[in-house]
Amino acid sequence: RLGRSMAEVLNANPSIIAEAEGSGVERVVNVPSENAGREAFTADEIFEHIRRVRDPEHETLTLEQLRVTTLDNVSVEEAKDEASLSTVTVHFTPTIPHCSMATLIGLCLSVKLLRSLPPRFKIAVVITPGTHNSEHEINKQLADKERVAAALENPHLLKVVNKCIAERATDDVTYAHDA
Repeated sequence: RLGRSMAEVLNANPSIIAEAEGSGVERVVNVPSENAGREAFTADEIFEHIRRVRDPEHETLTLEQLRVTTLDNVSVEEAKDEASLSTVTVHFTPTIPHCSMATLIGLCLSVKLLRSLPPRFKIAVVITPGTHNSEHEINKQLADKERVAAALENPHLLKVVNKCIAERATDDVTYAHDA
């Protein structure tokens, strides 16, 4: 079972902040184009892709509202040449140091970026240093492409991830505590 019942929520009263106004610069670049150049991406553009990812435990709240993700924790390092990969790094901060959803949150952020950015990007999603009791173990899991791929083969887990990263909430997808 992926999550907990509502009675078992680990952080029943998380701190919530208002979402910042979006820059409106989100690019959808899922389909590579023959004429696509290597136009630089900014941290603002990357953040636009992840700011509305919903928390698997508090499904009405975004990771931005919970301050799990912030613009300050997104960085982009463009490749020096076209043969190299550019790197996007996203640090996320779980709401509590023993958050059982941290791996799932990292997986949601990774999948959202993998589906939104061109393949020239290496994506690193990591826990902000010092903010989780198991940060090293979780970061190792999130960096392991084979483990991420295996996790996404689980239909229930994939359903939760898709719900969290969907642009709009849908009734036919399950959250972590419902699975």
